[in-house]
This record gives sequence, C-alpha cells and structure tokens, in this order.
Amino acid sequence: MSMRIALLTYSTKPRGGVVHTLALAEALADLGAAVDVWTLARDGDTAFFRAVDPRVGVRAVPFPPVEDEEVGERIVRSIAVLRDAFAAERASYDVVHAQDCISANAALPCVRTIHHLDQFTTPQLAACHERAVVEPIARICVSAAVAAEVEAGWGLVPTVIPNGVAAERFSAGAADTAGRGRWRERIGGRYLLALGGIEPRKGSIDLLEAHALLVAREPAMADVRLVFGGGETLFDYRDYRAAFEARAAELGTAPVVLGPVADDELPALVGEAAALGFVSTKEGFGLAAMEGLAAGVPVVARDLPVLREVFADTVAYADGVPAIADALGVALTTPPTPAAGRDLAARYTWRAAAEAHLGFYRGLAIRP
Repeated sequence: MSMRIALLTYSTKPRGGVVHTLALAEALADLGAAVDVWTLARDGDTAFFRAVDPRVGVRAVPFPPVEDEEVGERIVRSIAVLRDAFAAERASYDVVHAQDCISANAALPCVRTIHHLDQFTTPQLAACHERAVVEPIARICVSAAVAAEVEAGWGLVPTVIPNGVAAERFSAGAADTAGRGRWRERIGGRYLLALGGIEPRKGSIDLLEAHALLVAREPAMADVRLVFGGGETLFDYRDYRAAFEARAAELGTAPVVLGPVADDELPALVGEAAALGFVSTKEGFGLAAMEGLAAGVPVVARDLPVLREVFADTVAYADGVPAIADALGVALTTPPTPAAGRDLAARYTWRAAAEAHLGFYRGLAIRP
C-alpha cells in the first residue's frame, strides 16, 4: 500500500515555496506515493498557477477576500480556514507536511520545511513564525546554512534535504529562439532580470540603485533595461513599493515591472536575460538563481553563507550597491562560461529530493 502524504502550502501563486511544493508532490507521485496538495484558494482561484500532474490531488480551500482586512487579521483567518478544512480529512494521511508558517500552524502536529527564517513585525505573523519553528514534530531545511540558523536560535536540529530544480525546462528556455525573441521585442533589447517581485527581502531597491550606478559609470550599458518579474504575495509591501518607485524617480530610471509571468513563458524570459540579479537579503536555497544557471545565464548574488554553500563558484558574489554594480558590469561584459552552472543545476533533481523525503517520512513512523 502506497504512503499517503498531504503537502500544505498557503497560496496558489508562483512563490518559491509553492513551486517547491508542486514539484516535490509530482516527484513523490513518480515514486508511487499518493499525494494531495492542500492550499488556500485566494481571490477566486480554483487551481494553481500551472497545471499539476493529475496523479496529484489538489485541494484548494476557498478563501474569499475581506475588504480592509489588516495583515494580522488575514494571517489569523488564513490559519483558521485551512485548519478547519483540513481537520476533517487529516486522519486519512500517513504524513502531514507543511511548507510555510501559515500552513504549519493550520496543520499542527506536522512535519515542517523551513525554507528560510524571517523577522516579522506584525504580531500575529511573528507568533505564527515562532510556532511553526518550535511546534512541528520534525523539521526539514533545504540548506545546511538555514539548518544551522535553526539550531543556533532554537537548539533544534533539522534534517537537510536540498531543493530540486527543473533544469531541463530552463535549458529548453535558453534554446527557445522564438520565445526569447518575443521577450526581447517586448522589453526592447538587453535586460537584467530579477525574479520574485519588489520586496524588502529581495533587495529590490539595492538592485535598482546598482543598475542605475552601473549605467551612470558605463554609458555603454544604457541600453540594458532592469526587469522585475513575479511578485504575487500574501503580505503587504505597499510602503516598500512606494519607496522603490520614489527612488526610481530620483534616479531617473524606469524599470520594467512585469508582475506575474505565465509559467510557460518564464523559461524563455530567463533564457533571454543578459544576467540575473539575485540580491536577496535572506534565502533558503536560491531556486530562481539555479534556474538562471540552468539556462546558461550569468548570476550576480548577494554574498550570503547559504548561497556560498549552494552555488560555490558558479555565480558572482557582491554585497552593497557599489559591489553589486561592479559585479553586474563584469557579468554583462565578460559573462562566464555557462557549463559549470548548468552542470550544477542538473545535479539538483526533484527525484533525488523526493527519494530523500520518502526516506525521512519512513523514519518518522507517524500517523497524525
């Protein structure tokens, strides 16, 4: 009899944790597990941002919007709605595995993947984050660096299971001449790409300033547009977005803000990029950067221990706006040979991640 697994996530949108959840679910199904993915269906969504393998059950719990709802109130309601829906069926699963703090709070007792640690000022979100670290029955991290943070902060020792990456999908995007041409025409030429939207954790203002500094220093770079893709999130970053727009006006620059990108168009968008800026201040693994490497695109990353662990010398590291500008200039003028990055991305498979998860689950011997 196959193992029955519930994976839980908080959104249907293409956030990193959601991408991880769906890819892991499909890889587990490939290995014979019976997997359902539970999520909150916000804003009328009834399905995820992309088609999901029909062997994976999708349980989208309606979550209608409430006008003028504060972030803290929305967090509390998110947990309650998902908990109430899941409670009726949780006994049918051998393993309950949450991928974020909201779904962990809704599914306790459960396994929790801690992709990265955050510091929140909203009281309800801070409490949600703390419970989702302390109260799960077992924890997984996608990198040793984040696992070390958990051990240092709470005395808990997570199991490390690295992420996978759909390397072949992004290498195909690099070979998609027609798709890349459409993005080049839409954007108007060469571009520096950032994925994940305009958010404090993504270091978006630092990248904006670094691009402007690069263009000011090197007029030959004036044709390189700065492009931001993605950005669907539960959290309210309006103040940061306003600060970003004000700073862009001060700098006299006009970045291209695409918003959410259709899943089938994303590989060509990445493949056509002249470079990928990945200057997040916190990361658990760096999936978007790994996708860039799979497409043969040079990556400039924030100098974080977790990224050093995952990427070694396949990306350029920089910290601070002037250093980021310098690294971007090198990536754009003398890009590295892409073979090492492509080889690295190809080694991180979802099948390997799924096999490690199944071994982990069997070791738990639990039935919530």
